[in-house]
Amino acid sequence: MIGYGLGSGGDDKQTLKIAASPTPHAEILEYVEKNLAEKEGLKLDVRKFNDYVVPNTATESGEVDANFFQHKPYLDDFNEKKDTHIVPVVNVEVEPLGLYSKKIKSLKGLTSGKTVAVPNDSTNEGRALHLLADHDVIELKSGAGPEATLGDITDTKGLKFKELEAASVPRAFDDVDAAVINGNYAVDTGLNPSKDALAAEKVKGNPYANFLAVKDGNQDDPRIKKLARLLNSDEVERFIEDKYKGGIAPLFGAVRG
Repeated sequence: MIGYGLGSGGDDKQTLKIAASPTPHAEILEYVEKNLAEKEGLKLDVRKFNDYVVPNTATESGEVDANFFQHKPYLDDFNEKKDTHIVPVVNVEVEPLGLYSKKIKSLKGLTSGKTVAVPNDSTNEGRALHLLADHDVIELKSGAGPEATLGDITDTKGLKFKELEAASVPRAFDDVDAAVINGNYAVDTGLNPSKDALAAEKVKGNPYANFLAVKDGNQDDPRIKKLARLLNSDEVERFIEDKYKGGIAPLFGAVRG
């Protein structure tokens, strides 16, 4: 048995065991479980994780049937590095990345000598750096892709950077001048990218939608198809909009790329 969160129970054939981050993924799944699943003859066993590794390794091993926590650039990088075979099923929501600060009130306050915390995993660090570049906080070299690193910055404009695990960035918020925080962790901290961020990603066309995922070969499991349909329902759209008020936004449909 792998790690924490993988308890017993939910082993009948109609029950789907799903690994998910607590916010918003598990909350969305729990809404489906309480309000929509029963009428479809579906049972969900939602298992919560605070890391970005075990949900995929547990899906690969079959200890869970699916997971809901990640976006396509992260999954592609994970599959390549870990030789796993996880595939997306359907997009559900997007968590806009935002730049936040308790010490400055606008981007103009990010002057030389200030320190900015960024996530240190390969996809989210690149995402953070592109957010900063898109708002002229830094300059990236031409052609820097989604996995850009600090080495791709051509002009830091005097800023210093602190690389931290994504989940740790909010805890360092008081110790830096600004921080780029993933949307789910921002919501956990009481921040909303649509209201509180100095700069935030757009929702429309965002390539970082989070999706339901399974091990390749399980896409046609009737239970997975039912869950995918429920996760893209009008009821779930309203739930996300009402609960997260723009901090997390519904972004349904097929996964591209």
